[in-house]
Amino acid sequence: MRISLLILLFSGRLMAQEKLQADVIVYGGTAAAVTAAVQVQQMGRSVIIVSPDIHLGGLSAGGLGFTDTGNKSVIGGLAREFYHRVYMHYQQPGAWIWQTKEAYGNKGQGTPAMDGAERTMWIFEPHVAEQIMEDFIKEHRIKVYRDEWLDRNKGVVKKGGRIVSITTLQKKTFTGKMFIDATYEGDLMAAAGVKYHVGREANSVYGEEWNGAQTGILHHRHHFLTNISPYKIEGDKSSGLLPRVSDKDPGKRGEGDNKIQAYCFRMCLTNLPENRIPFPKPEGYDPMQYELLLRVFKSGWRETFSKYDPIPNRKTDTNNHGPFSTDNIGMNYDYPDASYERRKEIIKEHEQYQKGLMYFMANDPRMPEDVRTAVSKWGLAKDEFKDNGGWPHQLYIREARRMIGVEVMTEHETLSKKNVPNSIGMGSYTLDAHNAQRYVKPDGFVQNEGDIGVEAPKPYRIGYGSIVPKKKECENLLVPVCMSSSHIAYGSIRMEPVFMILGQSAATAAVLAINGKIAVQDVKYETLKSQLLKDKQRLELP
Repeated sequence: MRISLLILLFSGRLMAQEKLQADVIVYGGTAAAVTAAVQVQQMGRSVIIVSPDIHLGGLSAGGLGFTDTGNKSVIGGLAREFYHRVYMHYQQPGAWIWQTKEAYGNKGQGTPAMDGAERTMWIFEPHVAEQIMEDFIKEHRIKVYRDEWLDRNKGVVKKGGRIVSITTLQKKTFTGKMFIDATYEGDLMAAAGVKYHVGREANSVYGEEWNGAQTGILHHRHHFLTNISPYKIEGDKSSGLLPRVSDKDPGKRGEGDNKIQAYCFRMCLTNLPENRIPFPKPEGYDPMQYELLLRVFKSGWRETFSKYDPIPNRKTDTNNHGPFSTDNIGMNYDYPDASYERRKEIIKEHEQYQKGLMYFMANDPRMPEDVRTAVSKWGLAKDEFKDNGGWPHQLYIREARRMIGVEVMTEHETLSKKNVPNSIGMGSYTLDAHNAQRYVKPDGFVQNEGDIGVEAPKPYRIGYGSIVPKKKECENLLVPVCMSSSHIAYGSIRMEPVFMILGQSAATAAVLAINGKIAVQDVKYETLKSQLLKDKQRLELP
């Protein structure tokens, strides 16, 4: 017994002596967090990832396997290394379990190498992405503390305009010279007192055309194509509105508001019986929530499977499509600034809504038989998200807080109407925002608002000032995910490859700031550019 007590005492001292200290502290479990940590380690500095998530990789490992890329030639550095590893994985015969490589075809397999770069693949299964993230961590011996949630009220200690340490709700304190907020929510940024914006700015703020409310603008096909009544009794206003239809004025085009584009889960589905989990009936299931969808189908709409994008092994990356789909419109406005408890409620409500949606389409006898029969052949993949019943770990946080930094990326930069100095990476995807509200038009019919798709004419540069807070607010913080951008510009920038790129660039700047004993705002761009090019980042078009 005495020996056991001595062992316990010795172990306790070891734990007490464990130094939760590194040159750079990365907060977050996203793909950007991983690339940031790898870059710090490759540059010879110590790093710790403090992750509120258990599973690393964010959306890249959370169901978004049909990558939104835009122009692939501008994706370099560790981001390109990630997609090269995906390619290498699917060259192995053992990677093909539920179908042959030949049967899948050439979707994203063997994308031609560019500028001497290695081959890449842009489409993958969630567990493959997560394993590659874990390989990065293991190979570079990066310390990761998982399920550690920042104490947002009193967990950030600042001195002389710099963060000294952060403390989690689990009472662990992490001390560093530089900090990187790589979360989708921007919690460290906000707790550090850095200014940010939530919602859509009015067009007048930055002289934009596509920001603010977009009432009357109908892009893509995510709106009601025919007249659908929003009332419980069709055509009878006195009967009251159906669920998930707002009775508020949607606002005039270009007006700013606090509305957030809709979130959803990117489900990984399969129609292979051996690997399929039938859609479960969620607790609290209420078929009335989907009455509006029933009317859409009765109108003749049949685009149900348009975004069941095929990924390897008879699976999908299933995304929102149509007027009433997986996007849970209007149910996330308070998420960015909400408490952890409230966020959990919002996430749970989104899960219940989306599970109920799938169960409704596969089982409700009022559904058109052709649709019900087809949907019922699909289900969650057994071999994905195994510890969560096949359901994704990560809600698709398309947008939350956005920093107001040294520079703000706007539609002028993303549409190449204005030059961007000090490039740290490039974006190229369409300026893409999902619907933010569902409302009743003056004619008494329902419509969605907020869906925008404006094509970027060519790849654009992303400036260093957009990931750096104003110096008076914080001198040793970089924000590569909730970066400084208007709502509509963020609609293009918010792609997973770009987050990986910006994570790596943020880490590079952090190390240079440490080496020079300077604020991140004082890093010399030519020095930063030289290192980024050395590490194969793409900073401008060839």
